[in-house]
Amino acid sequence: MMPVGTTEDVRRANLAAILGLLYRNGPASRASLGRITGRNRSTIARLVTDLVELRLADEREPELEERRVGRPSPVVSLRPEATAIAINPEIDVLTIGLVGLDGTVRRVVRHEYDRIPTAAEVTSISAAVIAGMQVELEGLLVVGIGVAVPGQVQTATGVVRNAPHLAWTDEPMAEQLSKATGYRVSVANDAALGALAEHDFGAGRCCEHLIYLNGGASGIGGGVISSGRLLGGTSGHAGEFGHIRVSSSSVEDSAGIVGTLEAEVSRFALQEALGLSRVEPGTFNKLLLANRTKEVTSVVHRQLEHLGSAVATAINLFDPQVIALGGFLAALQAYDQQFLAEQVASSALAPSLEDVRITATELGEDLLMIGAARLAFAPLLADPASISR
Repeated sequence: MMPVGTTEDVRRANLAAILGLLYRNGPASRASLGRITGRNRSTIARLVTDLVELRLADEREPELEERRVGRPSPVVSLRPEATAIAINPEIDVLTIGLVGLDGTVRRVVRHEYDRIPTAAEVTSISAAVIAGMQVELEGLLVVGIGVAVPGQVQTATGVVRNAPHLAWTDEPMAEQLSKATGYRVSVANDAALGALAEHDFGAGRCCEHLIYLNGGASGIGGGVISSGRLLGGTSGHAGEFGHIRVSSSSVEDSAGIVGTLEAEVSRFALQEALGLSRVEPGTFNKLLLANRTKEVTSVVHRQLEHLGSAVATAINLFDPQVIALGGFLAALQAYDQQFLAEQVASSALAPSLEDVRITATELGEDLLMIGAARLAFAPLLADPASISR
């Protein structure tokens, strides 16, 4: 590694700055990259040339509507061939995707289970699916695998410490999957990755303070972005909103704690109200919104009361600009947005509530694929030259 302050070290930092801007904001002209970074024209030209030679970026002449007075500045964009593999294991389905550095979700494969899978089974199935993609992967620069797990993860080692819905404890997911596939593997909590993705590319763009809450088959998770950074805590376990106590009920959540948000607000209870034993992936929200019977509405309102209490607590604690709801929580809000707003207002401090926007995630079903891919891209974004190694 070059010592800090050397010419090579500065070059790598500059490359990372340019690549990061293109990754988060999309195509940009050389001139705008120079204005944002404060680098001069010749420096930007060298950096862009380096990214093109590394096969991470392309240049084109600006379209007519993009031209300004004076010499036109070439537009720089990321190449979709730089790709990450994204994996999200849930209790009922394993989702595997290919995501380009330009944000394009190239392909998604969903493998349904008839029972909750073990970590070894998820590793085996993932390796088999990836092996089946080899023809599609030819010609791509696959930087690695990012895994979004619904549980507590020791991110430095890729060990899943506790995923109660999956019944996984101290599973060395990164090590096992890397051995099975030959790729570098990074693992993190799914809600934390969702928060980062929604902050960078979704409802949290251009804001520094965001809370993401997601509801899925494996319960409720969350992530906090504060001053533009993910709040991780001592071991990276911060953001477990599903285990906030919202009632005096004796109903237990997946961790055995009673009266929590996860215990009171669940997709399973909504499925029961809808009379469904099983739901096809990606269809639950539509089914819920299409059913306005008295029984379903009663269950929805009961869950919205508890969700409103938890959201108000989050607002009081973190003073966010945006609360982004994903999974079935987005459908709950859409079912009766005014009712949720009233529940939040009844428990939130008025000054903190004034500037908060509560909304569904903008990335939708692609959110965790983009979040997991972001995890895999992290080393490349920190050191773009590493792709040549």
